[in-house]
Amino acid sequence: MVLEATMICIDNSEWMRNGDYAPTRFQAQADAINLVCGCKTQSNPENTVGLLTMGAKGVRVLVTPTSDLGKILACMHGLEIGGELNLVSGIQVAQLALKHRQNKNQQQRIIVFVGSPIKHEKKLLEAIGKTLKKNSVALDVVDFGESDDGKSEKLGALVAAVNKNGNSHIVNIPPGPAALSDALLSTPIFTGDGDGGSGFAAAAAAAAAGGLSGFEFGVDPNLDPELALALRVSMEEERARQEAAAKKAAEDAAKQEKANGEDLENGVMMVEPVNTSMMVEPVNTSTPSKDDRRHDLTDDETALLQQALAMSMDDARPDSEAVADTNMVDATADQDLAFALQMSVQENTNDTPDQSEMSKVLEDQSFVSSILNSLPGVDPNDPSVKDLLASLQNQTEQKKTEDKSEKEGEK
Repeated sequence: MVLEATMICIDNSEWMRNGDYAPTRFQAQADAINLVCGCKTQSNPENTVGLLTMGAKGVRVLVTPTSDLGKILACMHGLEIGGELNLVSGIQVAQLALKHRQNKNQQQRIIVFVGSPIKHEKKLLEAIGKTLKKNSVALDVVDFGESDDGKSEKLGALVAAVNKNGNSHIVNIPPGPAALSDALLSTPIFTGDGDGGSGFAAAAAAAAAGGLSGFEFGVDPNLDPELALALRVSMEEERARQEAAAKKAAEDAAKQEKANGEDLENGVMMVEPVNTSMMVEPVNTSTPSKDDRRHDLTDDETALLQQALAMSMDDARPDSEAVADTNMVDATADQDLAFALQMSVQENTNDTPDQSEMSKVLEDQSFVSSILNSLPGVDPNDPSVKDLLASLQNQTEQKKTEDKSEKEGEK
């Protein structure tokens, strides 16, 4: 394999906007340059490639000779198109860049893409060619696009002046249905100086001709066994990765489906507990009988009510003790009534009450009714309330009769 340092001169003049090469001259040229860079860097690991432009605002070096193919291809994006082609300056700058290559054992080669008319004289081009030959620099010229004004003749004279033992070539590619890069695959620029060229160039040329349709991955193992093995290993790794990803996706889907099924089953079987504290007991709409209402007033409740009324008449005890005693009564409607009667009697009596005053209070039906009406939840017309007041009045009258009998006996 040949050890070379190559500078590729790009034609980015205004003529590159023409569409006689699909899609444009410049895009067709860019595809061909990418293919040439790949061929040069893969034919030998120590080969280097550099790029420069010859149009627009003048000759400009995009990248000096390097083996980093990514860096080389990145320089092709966003190039400016315009101006005229400066072929002589481009070749001179390329020769200077090769002269400063790091590995002096590399052979020097310049590849020039020319798709524009040439303004230079034939003698000047021949002088440039002789200088290249003197410095052992090989030259390959890709002639495409315009062919008038003696362009082909000038380029032929240039290559003839540089050629030494067949190391320089010129390729004329007219417009046609075939891509510019495909047309270059079978030329000496790819196949080399009669030594069969690199495996990459041979494989690319055979693939373009359709001769590798029977080989796996489109690569002949006899020409490049390392590339064929690398492609096979890469394909097997990719297949294993896809199988593992598909298996994992199937397992995740099964787990998700199982989890959804369990959640659905739990949602169907689970019964929400009933809050019994919020349940309302059925209301008995039937009117209780008089005997039942009388039975509700037990003897203990009547005794407590009488005790509360008696304590309310005792002026010797403070109000706090009276309230404390009333707290001993259970929270029932009849006990609330007793407490209300007690407080009302205290508010309406300024002096110490006696039994006669208590009797007067009970005898005043209008006063008792007003008190009962002011109490929340107490119905004065309730038969149980009326029975209670009647029993209290009977006890008061009975006691008054006893007191009156005692007084008459004393007399």
